[in-house]
Amino acid sequence: MSKFICDRMLRRLATWLRIFGYDTLYAGDLNIEGDEDSFLINEFRDRILLTRDKELYKRSEGIRPVFLIRSDRLGEQLREMKVLGLRFELKMDRCSVCNTPLRRPSDEEALEIMKRENIREDLRKRFELWYCERCKKLYWMGGHWKNMQRFLKEYGLGEDN
Repeated sequence: MSKFICDRMLRRLATWLRIFGYDTLYAGDLNIEGDEDSFLINEFRDRILLTRDKELYKRSEGIRPVFLIRSDRLGEQLREMKVLGLRFELKMDRCSVCNTPLRRPSDEEALEIMKRENIREDLRKRFELWYCERCKKLYWMGGHWKNMQRFLKEYGLGEDN
């Protein structure tokens, strides 16, 4: 499975790659000291650098795996990435915020978050829940899940494409 690091121009793409289960770092989440472009060129070379910056792309070629994203629209960015052989399947593998692998929450963890976030407790009976230990966030396949599936279908990127 491919692993990625996205430059600051690709926050939404990083989030969606995480939703698809891809291990994806985002430059804006990293504590980068000094020149960010040099960091992106030289660090995390086991990952494909995704960038919209043509100059960064040119500087990275031959040094590390790099892929230039041309569009500024998410659906089109995902279409561009099809050449990398990615599968655009919605998963509950990674936190879309911080990239930490998700797990099932304990009853105590779920109830604590539900209380804090004013989420109705019957959600536990209606949906399977996933939990991010780092963000202390719950995930489930609610209405937003259907909206994401609709978005993928609109761009011809669903699980059957």
